[in-house]
Amino acid sequence: MSLLEKTIQSITPRDSVARKAARERIRRLTMPPGALGKICDLAVELAGITGRMPPPVARKMVVVMAGDHGVVDEGVSASTREVTRQMVANFITGGAGVNVLARLNGAEVVVADVGMADRDEDLVRSGKLIGINVMKGTRNMRREPAMSREQAIKAIEAGIEIAERFVDTVDVFGAGEMGIGNTTPATAIVSILTGRPVEGLCGKGAGLRPEGVKRKAGIIEESIALHKPDPSDPLDVLAKVGGLEIGAIAGLILGAAARRKPVLVDGFISTAGAMIAKALAPFVRDHFILAHASGEPGHPAMREWIGRDPLLHLDMRLGEGTGAALAMNLVEAAARILSEMATFEGAGVHEGDLA
Repeated sequence: MSLLEKTIQSITPRDSVARKAARERIRRLTMPPGALGKICDLAVELAGITGRMPPPVARKMVVVMAGDHGVVDEGVSASTREVTRQMVANFITGGAGVNVLARLNGAEVVVADVGMADRDEDLVRSGKLIGINVMKGTRNMRREPAMSREQAIKAIEAGIEIAERFVDTVDVFGAGEMGIGNTTPATAIVSILTGRPVEGLCGKGAGLRPEGVKRKAGIIEESIALHKPDPSDPLDVLAKVGGLEIGAIAGLILGAAARRKPVLVDGFISTAGAMIAKALAPFVRDHFILAHASGEPGHPAMREWIGRDPLLHLDMRLGEGTGAALAMNLVEAAARILSEMATFEGAGVHEGDLA
């Protein structure tokens, strides 16, 4: 049995007993019913994912998956692929947006090369960059499949391996990414899995002008028409029009879910990974949380297909894991409400006085 198959078989639904205990605890806390709104909903979700009351959330990590894309040669991005390498170095030295937001809540940021075209080997040797490079960037999906089916599986299994590496020392994962051009495969994935036309899903990514967005949409449509990915086969979709970092994010989500560790899914690209994960293992939907609503136009269709609402609506679209890092503060708040807020009985407050 492969690592992917074994992991999928290990994923079970959320823990109903822990969810019930969380709801009962919330009912007895010193506040009117529903007064903390979605924070309490999040607390119940965390209890269900972890199977523990209160859910452990103290040890946090954002994993940034890095990969390059051959379709960048078609002019689908305002940036060049060299920026992937440059930004990976920025993550490692702590200067990127995700690093700043992670420091707010004490989260560690780790970076993994799962598909970079060029990397600094010294960073891998020093342990500062996790090197599980499946291939040096995807192929140009406008001309040929982005990767083979075997490489798609390896990308997912790279994410599972990373989850397994840290799962005993991390309570909450954040899924982030870096890969110039990766809104193109993410848009292709959402179009295929939802059955919606590309035109209404395609956005500006890192800063394309309207004419560039139109060209990008046309390239995605051509790629889908050329390869005819099977929407009922997520591995086929990932292989033909996906990204290595998207596959690795799917693997991180699957690997964490198998060990009942919650994953905060960042924006557009990370949600594409979550879609692949859910298509492979439907129960995985119970184990990840959408951190924020991306400003990319395709994200609402993703959220509807997954059937989950995001925690934050801040019009963010930076990627990197920034939304996941920011939402970790809400996760901590939800868990602390469960563990630290007094009950009516404990505080000597008459329940009817706060109704």
